[in-house]
Amino acid sequence: MRLSDLYLYPIKSSAPLETQMAMVEPRGLQHDRRWMVVDAENRFRTGRELPRLTLVRAQPVPTGLSLNAPGMPSLSVPFPQTDATVSVNVWKNEVAAKPAGAAAEAWLSEFLQQPARLVHMDAGVSRAISDPHSQAGDEVSFADAFPLLLISRAALDGLNARLAKPVSMLRFRPNLVVDGVAAHAEDGWKRIRIGEVEFEVAKACTRCVFTTVDPMSGERDPDGEPLRTLIGYRRTAGGVTFGQNLIPRSAGSVRVGDAVEVLA
Repeated sequence: MRLSDLYLYPIKSSAPLETQMAMVEPRGLQHDRRWMVVDAENRFRTGRELPRLTLVRAQPVPTGLSLNAPGMPSLSVPFPQTDATVSVNVWKNEVAAKPAGAAAEAWLSEFLQQPARLVHMDAGVSRAISDPHSQAGDEVSFADAFPLLLISRAALDGLNARLAKPVSMLRFRPNLVVDGVAAHAEDGWKRIRIGEVEFEVAKACTRCVFTTVDPMSGERDPDGEPLRTLIGYRRTAGGVTFGQNLIPRSAGSVRVGDAVEVLA
């Protein structure tokens, strides 16, 4: 088994950033989901409500982010240079985040066609994982619930064999894609090592309407796919699942091509 693909999403719900190597931090891959879009009431906004957000390409740079999107000029967004924070909502969590400023707000509002603000989670902020599968001290970025998401390549192949029109792995927004294993083998894993990093396999990822958004077009599938097909064979008592959520249990780097070892 090998790590075949590695992705970051610098802004929650933004376009995927494919990379060959990433550092693993307690809250997930370095640069992954450290920024987030919120509305005027500081509630988090995602591709579920704003499919066009998946077209925003955010590139981490030493000074902050570089933003690009179709029909928009590039924008450099510096890390917020202020101690002031705002309390933003992420599901049931309230997180102290720093506003990115008026330029980012104007740029995003124009592209998303509604009021939108950009906020940043810096190293001084800790958001605890709100799940019984976690341990004391476990933390997460602006991701929905867990630091990382892993999916086997064969799981996607099995889904696409059932679909009239195949979909990309990016419909499911994984961080880690594993090749050389049977479809959904990850459902039975408890602990794994990828390269030099160990991970706890915490919980299956429950899927929602976001899977129907095509990240290449920023539009929803008119037939509700692939969620409609997944409901037919991946529904459990806890919902429709596809992929596994991970919690890092050590630090280090992961690289495309790294061996994947099942420890338990």
